Amino acid sequence: VAALFISFRCFVLGMRNVDDLLSVAVYTRDRVNPYLFNYALSVALLHRADTQDVDLPSFIRSFPDKYVDSRVFAKAREEANIVPTNSRTPIEIPRDFTASNLEPEHRLAYFREDLGINLHHWHWHLVYPFEAAFDVVNKNRRGELFYYMHQQIVARYNYERLCHGLQRVERFIDWRKAIPEAYFPKLDSLVSSRSWPARVANQKLSNLRRETDQITQDIDDLERWRDRIFDAIHSGNARRADGTNVALTENEGIDTLGNMIESSILSPNREFYGDMHNMGHVFISYIHDPDHRHLESFGVMGDSATAMRDPVFYRWHSYIDDIFQQFKSTLPRYTEAQLSNPGVTVESVSIESGGTRNALNTFWQQSDVDLSRGMDFQPRGPVFIRFTHLNHQAYNYRVVVNNSGAAKQATCRIFMAPKFDERGNPWLFRDQKNMFIELDRFRVNLRQGSNTITRASTDSSVTIPFDRTFRDLDTSRPDGGNNLAQFNFCGCGWPQHMLIPMGNTDNPGFRCELFVMISNIDDDR
Repeated sequence: VAALFISFRCFVLGMRNVDDLLSVAVYTRDRVNPYLFNYALSVALLHRADTQDVDLPSFIRSFPDKYVDSRVFAKAREEANIVPTNSRTPIEIPRDFTASNLEPEHRLAYFREDLGINLHHWHWHLVYPFEAAFDVVNKNRRGELFYYMHQQIVARYNYERLCHGLQRVERFIDWRKAIPEAYFPKLDSLVSSRSWPARVANQKLSNLRRETDQITQDIDDLERWRDRIFDAIHSGNARRADGTNVALTENEGIDTLGNMIESSILSPNREFYGDMHNMGHVFISYIHDPDHRHLESFGVMGDSATAMRDPVFYRWHSYIDDIFQQFKSTLPRYTEAQLSNPGVTVESVSIESGGTRNALNTFWQQSDVDLSRGMDFQPRGPVFIRFTHLNHQAYNYRVVVNNSGAAKQATCRIFMAPKFDERGNPWLFRDQKNMFIELDRFRVNLRQGSNTITRASTDSSVTIPFDRTFRDLDTSRPDGGNNLAQFNFCGCGWPQHMLIPMGNTDNPGFRCELFVMISNIDDDR
C-alpha cells in the first residue's frame, strides 16, 4: 500500500506538462482512493513549476470528515434536501463533542481539535514530504525545519497546559508501558463509511503483524533505531551506507539528524537508522488492532491531517524533541560574536492592545465554514457548519532600537514564554528556552540613531490569516497582479487565531515574558 502510494505520487509529479497532468487527474479521480488522489495531486500542484499559480483548496473543504463531528453530515443531508438555500442556518459543532470534563486532557481539546491547527500540520507535511522525487524532498534545511516546526507545536501545547494549571506533557519514553490517556475521535470516514478507531486507556504497543497492509515491525526495531541515533549524537558522526561518516556539525548536524529521525529519503543511512518517528506514529495508530484480527484500520495518529487531535501525539513528539535537545547539548555555546549585532541595542519593548499596555486578551469566537464541496452527495447550495475556537484581540508591538552605526537592514524576531513554571517558580533558563513560542519574524531598516518599530500582530510572518485558512476559492478571487499572487499562496503557517495562548482569568492574568532580538541580516541569508 505504501509503495503504491509513493509510486502514484511520483507518477503524477512526473507528467510532462499541465495538459498531461489534467488528463491523468480526470482519469484517476474516480478510479483511485480519494485520499490518495487528493494528496498526490496536491503535492504535484505545489511542487511543479507550471502549476505554481493553481489554487489549492483547503483540505477541510475536500474532506470535512477528517475534522468535523460525524453527526454533522446527517444534519447536512437534511438541511440540503429540505431547507431552502436562503433559509438555512449553520450546523453548530459543540465544543465538547469528544469527551467531558471528567477527562483532564479534554481541557486542551480546543487546541488539539482546532481546525486550523490540524490543517497547518497536514499542509506542512504536504510541502515537506519525506518521500518523493529527490528535488521535491531536498529542500533547504528540511530536517532542521522538521525539528523546529514540531518543537514549536510542543512548546505551544505546554504553554496552553500551564494556562490550565496542568503539568507539561510527559514524554512517551518507555514503549513497553501502557499509555494512560484514551482518545475517542468521534469521526466517521465518508470514503470507507466506517468510524475512526478509538484508543482506549492503558493500551500498550505491540509488534505489528499486518500482512494485508504490508507492515511487519517489532518494538525492538524502534528501540534499535533509537539507540543507533543516540550513538550518532554522542559520537558526533552518523554512518553512511558505504561505511563513511557524516559529521553532525554545529551548523549542519541538526538538519542531518532531522532527516534521520523522521526519516526522509535524505537520511544518510535509512537502513541503519531506520524510520523511528514515522513508525512511532504507525505503532500508535494500530495499537487497537496490531495484527489485523479485527479488520480495523489505523487510528488518527496514522494520518497527518488528524494526528494532532490525539493527546499521545504530544507525548510522542515531546520525546522526539528531547532527542534533538540532547544533540543541542553536545554543541559548543554560542559565542558573543554569533549573538551580537554591533552597534544595535534594543532600548524598550511594549505591546498595545485596545488602549491597554502590555496585556493580551483572548476570547471564544464562532466562525462558519462551507462544507458543500466535501459532501458525499451533491448539495443544492452551501452547507455551513459553525464551530467555536479561540481568538485574541489584535495588538501592536512597539520596539525602540538604537543604531549607533550606519544605516543597515536587520531581522527582528519576537518570542514569548511563560514567566513561571508549573509550581509558580521562576524558570531555569535551560527549561524556559524550550517554552518560547515564535510570534513574528520580519526585516527592518535601521537608520542611524533611534528607531521606533511598530508592527501589527495581524502582519505576523509565522501565521496564516483566518480567512485564508477557510477561504472559498469560488468567491473573492482577484483578477490578477499582486492580489492574485497573494491569493495563490503556499498556505503554510500557524493559524492566526491561535497565535496567542488562552491565558487564564486570574488577576493580573497569566504572566508571560516577551523577548525581542534584532540580528545581523547577513547571518540570515
